[in-house]
This record gives sequence, structure tokens and C-alpha cells, in this order.
Amino acid sequence: MKKVFFLLFLTISGILVSQEGIKGTVVIDSIYSKNLENDFGENPTRAVSIYLPPNYESSETQYPVIYFLHGFLNDHTLMDYMKDLLDYSIVADKIDPFILVIPDEKTTYDGSFYSNTGVFGNWEDFTAFDLVSHMDKNYRTLAKPGSRGITGHSMGGYGALKIAMKHPDIFETVYALSPGALTIVREYGPNSDTYVEFSKMKTIPDLSKSYFGKVILAFGRSWSPNPNKPPFYFDPPFEYINEEIVANPEALEKWYSHMPVHMIDEYLENLKKLRAIKLDWGRNAGERFTIQCKMFSQRLENVGVKHFAEEYIGTHTNNIYTKDGRIPQQMLPFFDYYLDFE
Repeated sequence: MKKVFFLLFLTISGILVSQEGIKGTVVIDSIYSKNLENDFGENPTRAVSIYLPPNYESSETQYPVIYFLHGFLNDHTLMDYMKDLLDYSIVADKIDPFILVIPDEKTTYDGSFYSNTGVFGNWEDFTAFDLVSHMDKNYRTLAKPGSRGITGHSMGGYGALKIAMKHPDIFETVYALSPGALTIVREYGPNSDTYVEFSKMKTIPDLSKSYFGKVILAFGRSWSPNPNKPPFYFDPPFEYINEEIVANPEALEKWYSHMPVHMIDEYLENLKKLRAIKLDWGRNAGERFTIQCKMFSQRLENVGVKHFAEEYIGTHTNNIYTKDGRIPQQMLPFFDYYLDFE
């Protein structure tokens, strides 16, 4: 009997050692994009972190691809935190082997919001066309919409939803982790102090004093750019004039045209073409996130778009990038179920 237990111990130990040795590799690639050419100093050559699954080099398998869009202030180096989660998820059978891509879309103003600006670069087109084309040409991908998923956290969750809504012929499955910028609420609205603070800022360095000021700059350059209006080069939807907040309807309408809550009617048929949609958010993330996520989900429900929406116990950043967090326990299994594998 002792011999049987000893042999069983050796077998289990061998399996564990074998599993510990199952690791993917990360490649840092770069893409030059004409879509990102601009006159305002944004680099049109973008780094891309690519996770290749274990045994990629020794096989001829084609893999589905998950495109992960990073959040505000982040970039492609987020892969440094995610690689172990991706290895773990494959070993733990959370998902079959896959490729995951994180492009660097951080700008000089900290975040592109994955939007076509016509002034600071066309980041949506870079993501949907240039990035996907580069991956399909240079890596063993399953080059079809059913094998492409798009996801991201915060600003990246926003980008994932917006790009999926506009390009169901490229991405059929989307999962937004704690998405922001779905509509104008709380600190981004006229009844906050944000625009009063912004009115006091006269130079770009002044923005370091206000996080929400930096976000407003990124929103503005992404959605209502104005190359003839230095130093911030955008038209705000609200301005503080003579101790009163005054709306700019033209700029406000431009912002709405980029915000998913207000895009649903225009892209309703596209939304219905998607294979699967999910968004989640932490209960304690703050009302600017919980309110807009609930609004988006409710609007989808009202117009008959099937989707999944989940509120969990957490903040905007915790319970996501850990082994027991949302990425390996929820997001990746979601794609395992809905993506087409070889």
C-alpha cells in the first residue's frame, strides 16, 4: 500500500512539475500606422505586446486572438502583470490555448480612448484594421470574426464596447471590464467642480494638479478636437463663464456620438449581430462607473439586445488582475465558451 501511495505521489508531483513548466512567451512587436500620422507629436509607431501560448513555436496550430485594450495612464506593458494569469488560465483549463494582444495606445495626453480624431490620430481604425491585419499576416491566427474577441479594462472596456458595436464584422465577442466613458455622469457632468477647476488651468502642466482635468483633456482631444484652439486643442461641452456653467451643444453632441449609451440606436443592428456581449463592474467603484454601466445595460435590455451584465463586490481596480479575479475566473472562460477554436 505504501508503494502504491508513493507511486501516486510521484505521478501527481510529475504532473504538477509538468504544469509549472507550461508557459507561454511574450513578444514585443511594433506597427507603423498611417492612420496614426498627425501633426501634434503622437507617435505613429506603436508597440504591441503579444502573448503566444505554450508550444506555439513547435506547432502549426492556428489560434483565436483576444485583443485586450488597456486603461487610461496604462500601456502595453500591462502584459507584465497578465502573463502569469494567462499561463495559469491555460494550465487550469480556464481556456484552451490562445493568443492575447495588448497594443500601446497611450498618448501624450495619457489615453486615446480608442477614437478616431482626425487630428491626433485615428485610434479606432488603428485597432480595428491595422492591428488585426498585422496579427493575421504575421502570426498563426484564426483569421475570422468568430475567433476574435475584444476586451479591456476601464478606458479599454469603453474602447472594446465601442469598437465591437461598430465592427461586428471583425469582432463577434466582447467583454468590458469596468468600462468608463459610457455617458456623462458625476465628475464629468456640469454639476460637478470639474469644469470650474478646468477653467483655472491655462497650460498643459497645470493639468497635473487635477486627475479629472487630465481626463477631460483626453475626452476632448478624442471626441471634439480643435487644432485651432491652443493650448488644449479641443472644444469642451461645458465651460465656466462668469461664474456659471454654460453648455456648448455642438461639442456635447460630438461627445455623445462617441459614448456607447448614446450610440445604441445608431448601431442597434450591429449589436444584434454580435455573438456575445458582457460587461461587469465593481459595486464599490464609485457612482460614475456603477451608474453608467447600469444605464448601458438597461438601454440594451430595453431595445432587445441580449447581453450579460454583472455587478460584483469590488472597486474599479481590485479583484481583476489576480488568480481569483475577473480576468482568469470570468473574462477568459467567457471567451473560451464563445470563441471558435481550431
